[in-house]
Amino acid sequence: MTIMAENIASSASGSKAKPKPVAVTAPAFEIPKFEMPKFEVPKFEVPAAFREVAEKGIAQAKENYEKMKNVAEQATDLLEDTYSTASKGCAGYGLKLIETARTNSDAAFDLMTELMTAKSYSEVVELSSAYLRKQFDTLTSQTKELCEHAQKVANDTVEPIKESISNTFSKVA
Repeated sequence: MTIMAENIASSASGSKAKPKPVAVTAPAFEIPKFEMPKFEVPKFEVPAAFREVAEKGIAQAKENYEKMKNVAEQATDLLEDTYSTASKGCAGYGLKLIETARTNSDAAFDLMTELMTAKSYSEVVELSSAYLRKQFDTLTSQTKELCEHAQKVANDTVEPIKESISNTFSKVA
């Protein structure tokens, strides 16, 4: 490695001459070479009994993995079917609610039409009383239908899960 230094003496004497570079060499730093010692790894034979136990353990692990994979796939299929059943049931329940609301709205509009054509107060009372009796019966039957539908959806959704759990526990036992 070479470093260039200026001639300090020429600048100190006051002469206007251009300073001349002087070559100075510095020793180069070298990284010492280091070699890792080479050790020989002893060669040994695994006893047959250990090898046999390890092979059995691996085979058993593969078998258990396959069983768990099959169970997980069955559970996934079951959940997909359950979700599908629940979705269809909820959609049907929503349609029943809309049908119920439409029926009740139509009945209310019919009552209003009849009340507009009433000729006396007693006729208004009679129409209103008849409407309320009829509507009470209608609401009772609608509520019963909605409860039955909700119960059916719940049973259709839960039954496959109960059956699957029962089958799984019977296989384990």
